[in-house]
Amino acid sequence: MNDINKKVWQPKDFNVAKVADKQRFHDFSLPDELMQGIADLGFEYCTPIQAATIEPALQGRDIIGKAQTGTGKTAAFLVGIITDILDFPFSHKRKLAEPRALIIAPTRELALQIAADAVQLSKHTSLHVISLVGGMDYSKQRRELSSAAVDIIVATPGRLIDFVRSKEVDLGNVEMLVLDEADRMLSMGFIPDVRSIIRNTPRKGEERQTLLYSATFTDEVMNLASQWTDNPVVVEIESAQKTTDTISQQVFLVEKKDKYKLLRNYIVQNNVERVIVFCNRRHQTRELAEKLKRDGIKAALMSGEIPQHKRVRTLEDFKSGKIQVMVATDVAGRGIHIDGVSHVINYHLPEDADDYVHRIGRTGRAGTTGISICFACEDDSFMIPEIESEIGVKLDCIHPSDELLADL
Repeated sequence: MNDINKKVWQPKDFNVAKVADKQRFHDFSLPDELMQGIADLGFEYCTPIQAATIEPALQGRDIIGKAQTGTGKTAAFLVGIITDILDFPFSHKRKLAEPRALIIAPTRELALQIAADAVQLSKHTSLHVISLVGGMDYSKQRRELSSAAVDIIVATPGRLIDFVRSKEVDLGNVEMLVLDEADRMLSMGFIPDVRSIIRNTPRKGEERQTLLYSATFTDEVMNLASQWTDNPVVVEIESAQKTTDTISQQVFLVEKKDKYKLLRNYIVQNNVERVIVFCNRRHQTRELAEKLKRDGIKAALMSGEIPQHKRVRTLEDFKSGKIQVMVATDVAGRGIHIDGVSHVINYHLPEDADDYVHRIGRTGRAGTTGISICFACEDDSFMIPEIESEIGVKLDCIHPSDELLADL
């Protein structure tokens, strides 16, 4: 970390007046076509990460950003990318698979969500956005690359490196590189692939602007950041509490044998319309989803064992309301960024307290309120103090009512 010229902007000291006055996207003199896309999405005021990073991004500065999911960081870096491409168009004819911006994300769901956000923000422009992710038709992605010159590629490391090694994608003119959830890429073992990809892009500094985002600033993350960025602005957005004030958090103390009854009764009695239920293992998600479906609840499974095309369709059905309950593992759940999720239920308490923060971040998004429920039994209640220490909040632990434990 010593070789990073660290300027940390935090809510208490960066542009305080602007944030207090709710800085607007209009304040940045963005292109009209982009402003139309922002208006279509209903965005008017910036979140703290947007207020802190858009300006240095527009100035061409490298950025290291610390922010949890749900803080608006995706829109923050997309605004910078789209503005740069629109304001500085290429004067020469471009090769087809030669992106100007590259965004790398650790999971397929996250990459697809970022690509969808990029398409929405740039829909009043002629920009071409392509996602290259594993588990989906390689030939179809190849055909899309050959259909028109691509401006923005959003990719997972494994699939992208396949295209790079086969020389079907040329990263030699990448002007802007975004590494999202760098800590997650570290934990999932993707760094060797990411290194190979970066070696195929222009040099950092004047030739390539790099934006790296992470939920945590570990020594490993900062070491990578120092290798891949040049004189970066370091922006740290984190409230005193790691969980948002818009989420109500509660723990039900329940015996293991009564967990399923509690879940089903809670969903039915509270008319819950869109809920994500987290389990720790794939087989647990599979068994729970099947039980719910047998009891007439519109449930679906979201885990790594599900083929990618089916996962995409399941997410669309969840967004549209065809599916009421999404039963997910942590890896799959990280990529679920859907507004309108009213509840998150931890059917099993996470084995890592940090995962609790990511789980409940699926609700209470975009300023709405959300409810987080934990089912703590004899197997996992020992995790409660660790979770409380992580979030800086004392959780409300209660016993469920007799109605919630009634036989089905």
